[in-house]
Amino acid sequence: MILQFIISAIALLVTLGILVTIHEFGHFWVARRCGVKVLRFSIGFGKAAKTWIGKDGVEYVIAPIPLGGYVKMLGQEDTTVTDKAGTPVSQRSVSFAYKPLWQRFAIVAAGPIANFLLAIFVFWVINISYGVNGIAPVVKGVLNESPAAFAGLQEGDEILAVDGEETIIWQQVTLQMLGRMGETGNLVLTIDPVDSSTSRDVAIPINAWMGGDTEPNPAANLGIVQYEIPARIAGVIPGGPAERGGLLPGDEILRANGERIRGWTHWVEVIRANPELELDVVVQRGESETTLELRPDLIRLEDGTAAGRIGAEVLQTSLSEILPPEMQREIRYGPIAAIQPALQETWDKSVFVLDSVKKMIIGLISVKNINGPITIAQVAGQTATYGLDVYLGFLALLSISLGVLNLLPIPVLDGGHLLYYMIEAVIRRPVPERIQTWGLQLGLLMISGIMVLAIYNDFSRLL
Repeated sequence: MILQFIISAIALLVTLGILVTIHEFGHFWVARRCGVKVLRFSIGFGKAAKTWIGKDGVEYVIAPIPLGGYVKMLGQEDTTVTDKAGTPVSQRSVSFAYKPLWQRFAIVAAGPIANFLLAIFVFWVINISYGVNGIAPVVKGVLNESPAAFAGLQEGDEILAVDGEETIIWQQVTLQMLGRMGETGNLVLTIDPVDSSTSRDVAIPINAWMGGDTEPNPAANLGIVQYEIPARIAGVIPGGPAERGGLLPGDEILRANGERIRGWTHWVEVIRANPELELDVVVQRGESETTLELRPDLIRLEDGTAAGRIGAEVLQTSLSEILPPEMQREIRYGPIAAIQPALQETWDKSVFVLDSVKKMIIGLISVKNINGPITIAQVAGQTATYGLDVYLGFLALLSISLGVLNLLPIPVLDGGHLLYYMIEAVIRRPVPERIQTWGLQLGLLMISGIMVLAIYNDFSRLL
């Protein structure tokens, strides 16, 4: 537990440090190219832990709170309300406030653009180093009376596309389906049927689909069974229901109350659905089968729903180790060929993040999906232990999220400043300082509210 906390804390610091540094360096680099005098380059907030003056005359600062940073330029107040009269005539040529509108726009936009460029670079590195690896999106099974069953999906069908977007591996299917969260209409799957050589479209009706889910699993929601890692136990929590019931590391769950367990995800669903209820569990232990009785503890999810928990960890196994080669997909790219998919993935994920923000604002999906630093630390720690490629993918997604969110037209954020500059371009004069001050107060209130909500969601997940 302590080791996991340390890993999560280090992963959070490294991840946020990279993202903040790249973002602020974008502002810094373009400001210097535009001839603006940079006074301070700070990574983090709070009292400086380390500070030094560079050969370029810039004060560099490292502060202990890694939730942001800033670049302070001559002629730019912290509130962005500029006072041209306060800049000496001798320094106006290097003042942000006196630069042409297009240069000020470029300097402010450079931060989010740097985040997008980082994501493109990371995806490019992943493509040339690891390629696209995953499991073929072949349906392992279809649950009775499920939306997928009613639509005619069958075991062995391969999903070729979701809403017209090609899907080569299961991760792409999941991402495309998640893009329809909260929506009503038809989810169209293009499949290669197991009983035919001709592909066809399958339309599955959805209605406010998974709008309230905080841990959405689109395939399972539709009744589509995927290939899963085995429900094999790595360890149990001392004194927990798993230990009390006799579950041991190395046991593989075969059946629960007579129902065959398809894999770890299915096992978790069974446990969650049976709080404080007796489960007759059959496990494979060595060469023989053993029957146990487990009684999951009752816990409350963040939405108040009752769920079961037994206190057991999964034995990490790669599907590539247990699936036949024909079920695995691998695409390799050269340095040049890797550019286009990196650009496409950055674009697709940017649209996904922006669309998710829109759906939260209009109420199509729950604001409980907003995550704070605790959740980010946990995910960063987990992805760091899964492998470098998984962590890099998470880093790229977080960089995209930071870039998109900073472009939202909220005062205080880069997008709010860009909005002011666009208005200035139309009306041919700066937005009045009084309005900018009101906007600053409104922006601070909005950002503070979002941060409080994110931290509340974090603690709700922990309790």
